[in-house]
Amino acid sequence: MEELETKEGSVQSVIFQNAENGYTVLRLLTQEGEIVTVVGCIPCAAPGEQLAVSGTWETHPQHGEQLKAVEIERRLPENEAEIETYLASGICKGVGPATARRIVEQFGAATLDVLERQPEKLAEVRGLTPKKAQEIAAGFRLALGLRRLMAFLAQYELPPILAMNLRKIYGDAALEEVQKNPYLLSTDSCGVAFSTTDEIAMGLGFSADSDCRLQAAVTFELSHNENNGHVFLPREKLIDATARLLDCAAEGVDKALDDLIDRGVVAQEQIANVQACYLRRLYEAETYVCQKLQVLLSVDADQSRQADKAVAEIEREQGITYAPLQSQAVEKAAKSGVLILTGGPGTGKTTTVRGIVALFQKMGLDILLAAPTGRAAKRMSELTGMEAQTIHRMLGMSWNELSHEVTFTKSETEPLEADALIVDEMSMVDLPLFASLLRALRPGTRLVMVGDADQLPSVGAGNVFSDLIRSQRVETVFLREVFRQAEESAIIRNAHAVNAGESPRMSNDQKDFFFLCRRDAERAVSTVVELCKTRLPDKMGVPVDQIQVLTPTRKGPCGTIDLNRLLQEALNPKAPDKREILWGERLFRVGDRIMQTRNDYDVVWEKTDGTVGTGMFNGDVGRIVEIDPSGELLTVNFEDRIAAYTQEMLSEVDLAYAQTVHKAQGSEYRCVVLCCMPSAPSLMVRGVLYTAVTRARELLILVGDDAAVKNMAANDKRQRRYSGLTWRLSHLAE
Repeated sequence: MEELETKEGSVQSVIFQNAENGYTVLRLLTQEGEIVTVVGCIPCAAPGEQLAVSGTWETHPQHGEQLKAVEIERRLPENEAEIETYLASGICKGVGPATARRIVEQFGAATLDVLERQPEKLAEVRGLTPKKAQEIAAGFRLALGLRRLMAFLAQYELPPILAMNLRKIYGDAALEEVQKNPYLLSTDSCGVAFSTTDEIAMGLGFSADSDCRLQAAVTFELSHNENNGHVFLPREKLIDATARLLDCAAEGVDKALDDLIDRGVVAQEQIANVQACYLRRLYEAETYVCQKLQVLLSVDADQSRQADKAVAEIEREQGITYAPLQSQAVEKAAKSGVLILTGGPGTGKTTTVRGIVALFQKMGLDILLAAPTGRAAKRMSELTGMEAQTIHRMLGMSWNELSHEVTFTKSETEPLEADALIVDEMSMVDLPLFASLLRALRPGTRLVMVGDADQLPSVGAGNVFSDLIRSQRVETVFLREVFRQAEESAIIRNAHAVNAGESPRMSNDQKDFFFLCRRDAERAVSTVVELCKTRLPDKMGVPVDQIQVLTPTRKGPCGTIDLNRLLQEALNPKAPDKREILWGERLFRVGDRIMQTRNDYDVVWEKTDGTVGTGMFNGDVGRIVEIDPSGELLTVNFEDRIAAYTQEMLSEVDLAYAQTVHKAQGSEYRCVVLCCMPSAPSLMVRGVLYTAVTRARELLILVGDDAAVKNMAANDKRQRRYSGLTWRLSHLAE
């Protein structure tokens, strides 16, 4: 890690300050008399205050060298001149230069003490009413409270931006709330590691067996395992994991868990032979899904009298003849309130979906199409000729700053205006999103879910698509026949081979699937770069922007971090006409392909037709089209949605020349270069290889170790996800 340099001095001027997140650019007059530009999260910074800033140097295209703050120590101004400058800066609403001068003339060096502890005295200043005096003092205490909260967090090397989040959640009492219960910092809204909050609590004198410590550890374990895909944990596993986390006896954890159950924070229910413990919101999501599906399944949707005739008409109109299972799927769509359509590549899912759409149109139904990601929705639109949306946009999502949760406009009180909804790539939909989707459906709305159950499960909690199929409560059509045209594709043949546990055929006499054996990581990486830079564009006519490099892992020589750096160098090298910006250890340049790495519901975008919207989601891919001369603003084109990104938003994006297989779910690319070398055991599994191969539409080049590829195909180990959905659905009748 780069060594930090420290500069001390007084703030001379504030060039820029974002009130929402505290991002600030200021000039610091150091003790040595030099002027230094400082950037970072320094909320309520104002001329006259004293700073000690430790950080790293970076070069800005317009402002030159600047110190990027990592650690900040702040002191209020002490002499009268500095206090006057500080108050005149606008730090207190309603105080300008003239008022600041009168206040300091009245109270001198004791001014700030008066503002904090004796605000009523301000009314002694000429021109200030008692009401105005109280308003000024309240503004000062607000800024002071935020500074003290930052100072408290800085003791534990926690970032200043966390103070802004805490302030939004707990208001003026944020510091008091955190000191009363430091474990609040480990909740989803703050995201501080439990080990850090535990250290803070111990430092504040909390005992090892305190109730708040034990209860916080229990909820932390449930949240941590939600991130691993689990909807619940068995009680004994939860108690054991928590006791190991705290290095304490299980009896105390057992009692803490019972207290959380009594308070309704945790829900416990017998699922099969397991005492299942849920976070309340996941319990409510799972039980709601079962209740709403029961309602949708119980509606008499049978219009089969029209179906036979309609299917024959659709075949004539589309000039095709359906295979028996495809006909069955279209007919079942007429008969069933809820239908699942599943199958691997080349089995005719797209043709069948077109048939279902045509059938619903003949039935006079209003149809909506949706998918979990923007790319999947776009592909669905292209294949059906109808508009498809992401599930989030269709539901009208927004971000609740107080609860730090996604909320949706569409719900039981304002349902979707649709008679039928078709959702593609259902394997990517997690339990909370599925619950929100069902909440927005009117009773009687037909629901068709399409996907490949052998793909990787959702990133979020649950395994919804597979659970629904296994429950046998939802009408399901399995498309198993690979059509003759599809059989001609080695990509599809090899995908089915992998899914059956066989190694893909690694000879190079196949027209769309090639294997380049590289058992050394360095050689594998140089081959991947060479393919993208010259061999594929020059010899096979594949444009660079239609090639996607995939790899199972982020880390190591064949991980996305190193590959992206090398591919950026090769495909978008430094040039005098390309502006660039350094953010931490990552460099972004005009022309770079980038990916949104976490949901941001506040990003504003605009299309060329003037349509304006908000929200960028984990997995959205775009290209940097402009970096303004100041380096403060980047313009990114996310497939015709143009968005402006400020510097501090760069923590949400990454280069996307190479992506992990997990990130590529729901996407399809003309050409995939798959780098496959030994990696973490959890990634060397069949599901990862199968998902990677099925991302390629026209050409797949597999570069790597043949033994690693064979081992992945043979390894069908799947992480078991604790979920009660299958059990609940199969017991609905009871």
